[in-house]
Amino acid sequence: KLRLDELRPMFGVSLSPLREALSRLCAEGFVAMEDQRGYRVVPVSENNLDEVIRLRVQFESYALREAIKKGDDIWEGEVLASLHRLNKIERERIEGINQWEQTHTVFHRNLISACGMPLLLHFCETLHDLNDRYRRIFLSENPIDRDVRQEHVDICTATLERRADDACELLRSHVERTGANVLKALVQ
Repeated sequence: KLRLDELRPMFGVSLSPLREALSRLCAEGFVAMEDQRGYRVVPVSENNLDEVIRLRVQFESYALREAIKKGDDIWEGEVLASLHRLNKIERERIEGINQWEQTHTVFHRNLISACGMPLLLHFCETLHDLNDRYRRIFLSENPIDRDVRQEHVDICTATLERRADDACELLRSHVERTGANVLKALVQ
């Protein structure tokens, strides 16, 4: 349960902007409003994770395919630069986890940024954020079981070589494998 009287001083805001922020979080699926009871964090669930993964695979693959068709040299440079920044961060260092997560988000956003569809990008960003919630819960207790760095390199290479089918398949595999690992930990 989210108590407004505790959140207000924590964030140093009045009730009005706090309610607005909570309304936005409700719209994005992170918070639920309970009639006459206030707000609560939406609990994690197997069904929600499965839906997020399936939608993310569909939407991001479509966006990636379109980005590969429409992307220019500037887009290619941004994708490559974001991969380089991501690979420079040592994920295992405790102080590097948040930086890695933020840079990871930027990499995935840059991959699809040239699709030319702002609404699709918004949906993909929301789904990525919902997935990120689960991944962070998982990573707080579990080590990575595969070479994520190489997966990102492979996705980037296929994307920049304009091999859309390969890039989309690699992205699908990457997202689904992470989802399966998180789901396995969630049901234990």
